[in-house]
Amino acid sequence: MAKNMDSLEFRNALPTDAKRCFEVETLAYDGDEAATIEKISKRINEYSQGFLILEAGKEIVGFINSGCAYDIQMSNEDLKDLIGHDPDAPNVVIMSVVIDPAYQGRGLSTVLMQEFVRRMTDTDKETIHLMCKEHHISLYEKFGYRYTQPSASEHGGVQWHEMMMELPKA
Repeated sequence: MAKNMDSLEFRNALPTDAKRCFEVETLAYDGDEAATIEKISKRINEYSQGFLILEAGKEIVGFINSGCAYDIQMSNEDLKDLIGHDPDAPNVVIMSVVIDPAYQGRGLSTVLMQEFVRRMTDTDKETIHLMCKEHHISLYEKFGYRYTQPSASEHGGVQWHEMMMELPKA
C-alpha cells in the first residue's frame, strides 16, 4: 500500500479501474451494501464524469460515483443501475463515497467530497443527493448537506437517511 499522502491526485475513472474500485468498495461496505463489479464497471463506462477517483502515490484509495436524473426518488434502486440516468440532468445522485479502510481517518473523504462538489458545480449541476447511515449524518452536514428524511430504501437491509445539497451557480 502506498503511504505517500503528499501525492494526492484526482481523476475520472477508467474501465481498467473497476477491479480496484470493487476491492475498495467491498472493504469499506458491509455485505450486500457494496456494489457488484458489474455495477461499478457500468458506472465507469456510462458516466465516468461522475466517477471521481482519489489516488495516493498512484494507488486508488477512494472514490465517489454518481448518476444524474431530472426526478430524484432516492429509494428507487433503478438509478444504481443507471436506469433513468441522464448525464445532462441537473440533479446528481451519489451512489458510493468510499475510502479504503487502510486510509481512513486522514481527512481523505473531506478532500474527495470537496473536489466532487467543485466538479459538479463547474458542470452546472443544481443539487447533489445521497443516502447514508445514521452515524454519517453529521459528517455529511459538515460537508454542507442537509437532512431531508429517513429513506424508504431497504438496500442491504439497513436503515438509510436521505440528504441533499444545493449547489451554487458556477
